[in-house]
Amino acid sequence: MFPSPVHIYTDGSDAEDHVSSAFVIRHQKKRNIHHQTQLSLAANAIILAGVVCVWLQPCDLPSPQFTRDTLKGHSRPESSSRSAFLDQRDTLWMRSAGAWRDAGLYGLLDEITNSAEEVPRFLAVGSACVLALLRWASSFHGSLFPHLTLSSDEMVAEFSQMLDWSDSALRSFAWHPHTDKFAVALLDDSIRIYKSNSSATPTLKHRCQRSVCALQWKPLCGSALAVACQSCLLIWHVDPTSLSTRPSSGCAQVLSHPGHSPITSIAWSPTGSLLVSASPVDTGMMVWDVAAESAVPLQRVGGGGVTYLSWSPDGSRLLAATPSALFRVWETRMWTCERWPCLKGSCQSACWSPDGGCLLLSMQGERVIYALTFSDLTGGSKAASVVADLSETSFPGPDGDLTVGGEVCSLSWDPRGERLAVLLKGDSQAVNHPSVIAVFKTRSSPVFELLPCGFVMGEAGAEPRFMQFHPHFQHGALLTVCWSDGRISHVPFYFSSAGLLGGDSPQQALASNTADHSSNKLYTEQIS
Repeated sequence: MFPSPVHIYTDGSDAEDHVSSAFVIRHQKKRNIHHQTQLSLAANAIILAGVVCVWLQPCDLPSPQFTRDTLKGHSRPESSSRSAFLDQRDTLWMRSAGAWRDAGLYGLLDEITNSAEEVPRFLAVGSACVLALLRWASSFHGSLFPHLTLSSDEMVAEFSQMLDWSDSALRSFAWHPHTDKFAVALLDDSIRIYKSNSSATPTLKHRCQRSVCALQWKPLCGSALAVACQSCLLIWHVDPTSLSTRPSSGCAQVLSHPGHSPITSIAWSPTGSLLVSASPVDTGMMVWDVAAESAVPLQRVGGGGVTYLSWSPDGSRLLAATPSALFRVWETRMWTCERWPCLKGSCQSACWSPDGGCLLLSMQGERVIYALTFSDLTGGSKAASVVADLSETSFPGPDGDLTVGGEVCSLSWDPRGERLAVLLKGDSQAVNHPSVIAVFKTRSSPVFELLPCGFVMGEAGAEPRFMQFHPHFQHGALLTVCWSDGRISHVPFYFSSAGLLGGDSPQQALASNTADHSSNKLYTEQIS
């Protein structure tokens, strides 16, 4: 049985008659934000036209599908069911220690206040007064940072890179940086690991593994997987040669720090020596030495927390986004940072160029892509420049007019630096305006270029929720997409190193090469 098809709007020669010019692409000289030339889709020699129906399983990569009906989520939060499992004969000291571990100072004061019969009256009254004062301060702080009034699950859903996290059967996804295997977190808080040419599917479960928001494999290691959970950080050590499908919970390290939960983003350094975690309620990032199970906080005032992390491929810089209109770019040699205030919303997604010299960002509620360029280890951009305007536009599709464009929800740049995938949010109230993935050809030198390539759309009723490029696809770029119907599929882009021959036009060369590669699932030409 074939996997479900996806519609690819790809290159064609007759696009100028069908595509409006609402997508505005700016070419700019690298590290010179004042030199810009505007281009539209309709002005390109090779743009989009027609629809290609593509079967989505290149090679032998697994393409699983999950539905909410087959995955049973937790009906009650852990806090509501804790009393059913704890020994009620625990001493006040033991309960207080557990409350401190689970909820920090708030939990400790609440436990003492609720145990007035077991403590001196002055201690119970004092704890109640301090707790009331802290709650008042928290309420005032919440008026400045509204996300602090959300519950843990609501906070995870708000800042997860998986769109519609609460309603999705898929919660997170991560390719291994060196091998053909990936991990996927599911609604029931389990994690499954899939590998090409293997029928074994290890399933990871742990009592602390709740509300998984992010996954990331450790670089230069075949077994370590970091998991961002509601109350802690888990490091699974799964032997890649083991045939066991249910590794013991003893294979997981539990890392936690008071006041640092829920964890919504994690990032390994490119060498795997450091792991950084972020929480929307903690203004400091935690830099973990996993082997020593110790952490050093990188604290900065302002922002209201940290929601998203992204380490540059060369390891020299680290992006840290906050829930407010502010993000920071850290340089990792001296651990100093540049503070970047945003015009409107918070930084929603970002991706680095393969050489670490360019950072592309999207802001919440905005329909443009910003770029920062960095010239050396200590210097950086003086201003963020707009490199793409992705406002809504309509053009004829197979079933009538199709509207694309909107808020930029996610960005992913392939490791070769040849393709950029942009997830554009659609309008749930409009049938002809679905969420789509726009694909661009990119080039970093001698000048930075961003050219429209096509769109990736799902079958009827399925919209993209998450995307990530395969880290080492040999034949071009391989984009993995998690869909709203619980399906995981792989969209290959095959590159050709052949240049233009003789006096052939780009359209003639494309037609000739496409005919030669007619058996490929999707073919796009890389013009040198």
